Amino acid sequence: MRLGINLGYWGAGMDADNLAVAQEADRLGYAVCWAAEAYGSDGATVLAWVAAQTRRIDVGSGIFQIPARAPAMTAMTAATLDSLSGGRFRLGLGVSGPQVSEGWYGVRFDRPLARTREYVEIVRKAMARERLTHEGEHWTLPLPGGPGKPIKLTVHPVRDRVPLYIAAIGPKNLEQTGEIADGALLIFFAPEHAEETTLGALRAGRAKAGKTLDGFDVVPTVPMAIGDDVEALADHFRPYTALYVGGMGSREQNFYNRLARRMGYEKEAAEIQERYLSGDKEGAAAAVPHRLIDSTTLIGPVERVADRMRAYAEAGVTTLSLAPAGFTLDERLASLRAGVEALERAGLA
Repeated sequence: MRLGINLGYWGAGMDADNLAVAQEADRLGYAVCWAAEAYGSDGATVLAWVAAQTRRIDVGSGIFQIPARAPAMTAMTAATLDSLSGGRFRLGLGVSGPQVSEGWYGVRFDRPLARTREYVEIVRKAMARERLTHEGEHWTLPLPGGPGKPIKLTVHPVRDRVPLYIAAIGPKNLEQTGEIADGALLIFFAPEHAEETTLGALRAGRAKAGKTLDGFDVVPTVPMAIGDDVEALADHFRPYTALYVGGMGSREQNFYNRLARRMGYEKEAAEIQERYLSGDKEGAAAAVPHRLIDSTTLIGPVERVADRMRAYAEAGVTTLSLAPAGFTLDERLASLRAGVEALERAGLA
């Protein structure tokens, strides 16, 4: 099992610290550094900046939002980043959510699975430098009846095939991801519930493509905090968990809330959402069960974190992307080093 680092969103006044985190991860031998985007900093600019100031670590979009870019533009960006980084780019894609897709990009959040499948087909064809044609429900290339003609990408990626990942949560999305992608970007992944929430669906998708999970990259992002007081460390992640389970979406459409329910937290997920959407964010955080936080984070002394890392590896995780907690740069760098130590203690390095 390899280690990654997830830098999350940028532009919050800690950009210099984030670059230092990426550089330290590079020095320590981390496999990949992911950067996110929502409706603030864009991922492509950040990844170009990080790639220019690191040497070995891969840089990955975690994720590029599908409603934000035409698929051909994504292929151009991925090819450019792969070329500029010397073959270190990983392309992570996701449909985002209805609030961002429709509110920020003005793109209807309809039939997200079909849209993703078409998007991936076009991106792969463009990056293979084929003349670009496509006839689908969401895109037609070239547009009929006009001056457009099939053209091909002029940039040459370093690799013949840039690894393509999809951020997936729901069972149908996970199954399709297994079928059409090279890896899955996951969140709130609990080893104890891996089969019923994640791996079963991924495996079914791989089987559709005539493949197994061998060679498929299973990549959860896992918050991490090192210390002796496990309860206090768990409390640090209460607002984060409440935000996703309670506030990321509406009552009718919250993928993270549904995931918590599939993990057995039906009553708790409902309470968290009700409190959060009614404006009681503190109450929502207090309603998050300790065991939900403990099973989806890495918290405690290094020895305990090593045990949990072993559980992640045994559950089928191939790249464990850490999101180290800390209010200072020194704390975050210390967490990076503790991650390597824990991996070695677990016998997984």
